[in-house]
Amino acid sequence: MDYGKFKYESAVKARESRKNQTQTVVKEIKLRPKIDPHDYGTKRGHVERFLRAGDKVKVTIMFRGREQSRPELGFRLLQRLSSDVEELGFVESVRAEPARSCPGGAGVGSGAHGERARRRRRSGTGSGLAGRDLAGRIPDGKRRGR
Repeated sequence: MDYGKFKYESAVKARESRKNQTQTVVKEIKLRPKIDPHDYGTKRGHVERFLRAGDKVKVTIMFRGREQSRPELGFRLLQRLSSDVEELGFVESVRAEPARSCPGGAGVGSGAHGERARRRRRSGTGSGLAGRDLAGRIPDGKRRGR
């Protein structure tokens, strides 16, 4: 077999596989438990806009001072947000233990990616912890900017 032909065919195959891939963009929204109704509406609008664009959204609830002793307020806020945007996406994961800042509090997946994730969840493949250990933490070697 001609080596040049082999290289050409492998390059064409690689180009075709790249064409079918989609880049997943994760946007982040930060909320506090004591958020004003107008501010909540603005943040909800941002989440809806991101989901309509086909991106995933990571919602982070930040607790300060005495708010840390009331994690149920943050959980209720996450439930309210997920019920407000449920026609655009679904909640992929909710972090169980709240901390001072709760990264990954809830990820609302877009509808375009949602069906694939639901099928994967039913079949049991995929952990949903991309780049994280089993406790949901990012290993030190994978952190950026530190």
